[in-house]
Formats: sequence, structure tokens, C-alpha cells
Amino acid sequence: MKIALVGYGKMGKAIEQIANNRGHEIVLKITSSNKEDLNIDKLQQADVAIEFTSPESAKENVLTCLQASVPVVCGSTGWNEGLQEAHEATTIYKTAFLQASNFSVGVNIFFEVNKQLAKLMDVHPEYNITIEETHHTQKKDSPSGTAITLAEQILANMNRKTCWEKEQTNKPNCFPIKAHRIENVPGTHNIRYTSPIDDIEIIHTAHNRDGFAIGAVLAAEFIVDKKGVFAMKDVLGM
Repeated sequence: MKIALVGYGKMGKAIEQIANNRGHEIVLKITSSNKEDLNIDKLQQADVAIEFTSPESAKENVLTCLQASVPVVCGSTGWNEGLQEAHEATTIYKTAFLQASNFSVGVNIFFEVNKQLAKLMDVHPEYNITIEETHHTQKKDSPSGTAITLAEQILANMNRKTCWEKEQTNKPNCFPIKAHRIENVPGTHNIRYTSPIDDIEIIHTAHNRDGFAIGAVLAAEFIVDKKGVFAMKDVLGM
């Protein structure tokens, strides 16, 4: 499989190592210094593109890849308002798109646990909910895309809560997402249900970036030659 890496920071380098170990070839690397190389001619050398950049550049990068009819795996978060346009582009250009707030296999299992726990806790209003996430200081979006996904899953599976707010809230129908930034922390997500009697807590802690990189490469392997919009649950058969 020939891969175009759009974004060659720490995640891009981790993906490159995993891809090479799995016998794939990186045919294009896009950084801030060679943005002009993100064009249809060069992209069409690749079977798939993997995009990890920033909320500001993700939409343009993804649409450029899709316009080249190259399927895209995107790990950039914080640009949800542009996702519908990307979804529509897969139909126009007859290709595929997969965006995830987190590619880790462990996190995607954590997502499923989160949904089930929210259903169980809906009938126990004595428990308040808090989400906390901690990431490295270079992370550009806050709260993290993964934390927002966790919050949206809780809202979709719980009637007694209808919104979340950043850091703190006084609204009884809302719960907070607290974000922390500490050097060299790949990512920790904590969901806590607190009552006067006890607490229930689920935590996912990443030890390094390898889990995210492996998941992104698995998603790229899955999406090649497909058409449409996919999610990590499709890749993992959940």
C-alpha cells in the first residue's frame, strides 16, 4: 500500500514507522514547508492518505485528497463543522473518508464501555458526572476530540443530561469536561460518576503514541478501494 502522509509531526513519524514495519510505502510527506506538494498529481501516486495536522488546515487538506479521488483517514479534530462537506465529497469523487477522534483500539473499546455505563447510570440521578482529559502541551484543541466524543456518547445514551460545558457548569442538566495540559502526556481520559455514597470511575491511559499510529494504519488498510464514509467501529468490527 502506498501512503501519503499529510502532516509529519510526532504522529506522522509514528505512523511512518508502523506503516514501514507492516510493509507499506510512504510516497508523499506533507509538512508546513512543502504545502504546495499537496496537489492532485502527487496525491494520485498514493493508494490512501493519512491526515494528522490541525483544526485550521484539516478541512482543506481532506478535501484536496478527496478531490484527487484518494481515500482519506483523518485524525485531526476540532473541525466538526466541515465534516459534512467531506462526507458529500466522497460521493462526488467516488472515494472514501474515515475520521476519528481517536484511532486507538483500546480507546474504541473504552467508547463502548462508556455508552453502556451511561445507559446504566441514567436512572441514578444522585450521581454527578465529570469528564477529565490530560494531554501534552502541544495539543492544539481543548477539550480533546476524544473527550467530546465521550461526552456526546453519554448524551446520546442518557436522558437526564442534555449538554456539556468546558471546565465547570452550574446547570443541573449539564456536566463539565475539564482539560489539563502537561508535558509528555500522550493522553488520559477519565469519566467519573460521583455520589455522596461512592464513586464509579472508568479511565483510559495511553502510554505512548503507538496505539494511535497502529489504529490509523489499520484504518488506512481497511479503507483502500472502498467508497463512502466509515468509522473505527467498521475497522474493528464493532
